[in-house]
Amino acid sequence: MIRPFSLDLSRPLSTASGTIDARTGFLFDREGGLGESTPLPGWTEPHGACGEALREAADAADWDAALAACEGTPAARHGVSLARLDASARRTDRSLARELGDDPADAVPVNATVGDGSVEATGDAVADAADAGFETVKVKVGARPVEEDVARLRAASEAADVTLRADANGAWSAKQTRRIADDLAEIDLEYLEQPISASTLDGYRGIDAVDVALDEALVHHDLDAVLDVADYVVLKPMALGGVDRAREAAVRARDAGVEPVFTTTIDAAVARAAAVHLAASVPDVPTCGLATADRLADDLAADPTPVADGHIRVPDGPGHGVEVERDA
Repeated sequence: MIRPFSLDLSRPLSTASGTIDARTGFLFDREGGLGESTPLPGWTEPHGACGEALREAADAADWDAALAACEGTPAARHGVSLARLDASARRTDRSLARELGDDPADAVPVNATVGDGSVEATGDAVADAADAGFETVKVKVGARPVEEDVARLRAASEAADVTLRADANGAWSAKQTRRIADDLAEIDLEYLEQPISASTLDGYRGIDAVDVALDEALVHHDLDAVLDVADYVVLKPMALGGVDRAREAAVRARDAGVEPVFTTTIDAAVARAAAVHLAASVPDVPTCGLATADRLADDLAADPTPVADGHIRVPDGPGHGVEVERDA
C-alpha cells in the first residue's frame, strides 16, 4: 500500500532546484514493513517519478522485483528497501539497528547547526548550543566574504568548548579555500564541509591544512572518486537509495580511510528514525547531522528521535520503531 503525505516546513528550505516550504512524499507499506520515500529536488528523483516507481513496486511479485522497479529512483528505493528491512526485523522481534549490525550503540551523537549571522550572533548561538548539551556544532558559512566567515568561526571557537565544523555548501572557490585553510587549521575545525562546487573534485587536491568533508559531491560523482579526495563523507540515505546502500557506502569509506557521517534530507519521522538506527549500527560513528526534526512544522508521528544532551537514543521496539496511524 502507498500513502502520500505532505508536511509543512517550519521555515523554507533552499535547494538546488529552488525554495520549498513543504516535504511531500509517500509511505510504502508491505508485508508488515513500513518505509518512507521523501524525494528532494536536486538530490533525488522528482516527486512524480518517485510515485510512479513505488506504484510499480507495489504491484511487483516479490521484494526483489519491487526493488528492481525502483532502480534509478533513490527516494523510491529508500522506501521499498526500508519497508523490507523493517518487515524482516519485526519478524524476528529485533531493532533495525541490530538488523543492520551485530552490536549497535544505544544512542548516536548529533551536532547542532548554526546558520548565517553576524560574528556576535554566531558566537552567541554556539554558546547556546553548548548550554543545550551539544558537543559538536556545525556553522553555516559561504553567504558572506570569506574573511568575515573566518572571523565568525573564531568567535564560535572562543564562545564554547565544542567541536566545530563549517559547511560552505559549495560557495567558495578552490583558491579562496586554499587561502584561508591555515586560518581554519588554527581554529581547529574538525572538518570543512563542501567548500567548493560539487561539480568538480580537482580543486580539493592540495588542501591539506584542514580536513574536508564532501556531501553534495556524491550527487555528481562516483563514491570511489569522492573517497579519493575526502577525509569525511556525508551520507544521506534518501539520496543514496536506502539505509542499506548508505551502510555499504560507510563500510567502503572506512576501508578507504575516510570517516562516514550520516544526515538526512529533512525527512519525516520514519526515515529519520531509520537513519538513527543506521548510524547506531556503525561502530564508533562520528557525530551525525540527524537533529533535523525541528525543520518540520508537522510530522507523521510523535518525534521518535528527540535530542537530549547532544545525543539521540535509538528508538525502542522492533524494526525502526515508528508507528503511523492509518488515517494520518
